[in-house]
Amino acid sequence: MRIDSLHRPSRAASIVAGAVLVAAALAGCGGGQDGDSSGSTKDPVVVDVTFQDGKVTPSGERLDLAVGQELDLKVKADEAGEIHVHSDPEQELEYPAGTKTFELDGFERPGQIVVESHTLDVVILQLEVK
Repeated sequence: MRIDSLHRPSRAASIVAGAVLVAAALAGCGGGQDGDSSGSTKDPVVVDVTFQDGKVTPSGERLDLAVGQELDLKVKADEAGEIHVHSDPEQELEYPAGTKTFELDGFERPGQIVVESHTLDVVILQLEVK
């Protein structure tokens, strides 16, 4: 018997050790945060929206979101106003002059959602929920 074979794990021991590591890794990724069983761990998509001098940016940009993914709109405005999110149900977001963040829960159905300013009569975002 060779001495180096005494220190090498058997093939069966290597397989068992590998299976234990895989199981531990899967257990760590099993669910979402705070007991959420959906498995969704995607970070929210953050969009900076700026209203200044009667104009808004972004202006009509298309944005892809996963079903259930949160969207945070960080609004900075020189005047108070309102954003309309044409989802189901529709949402009206009133913002003051200054800065305000709106955390929109994940959209649950695939499709296109328009985010607009009725005051300026412009589309801010076109969300493509997939």
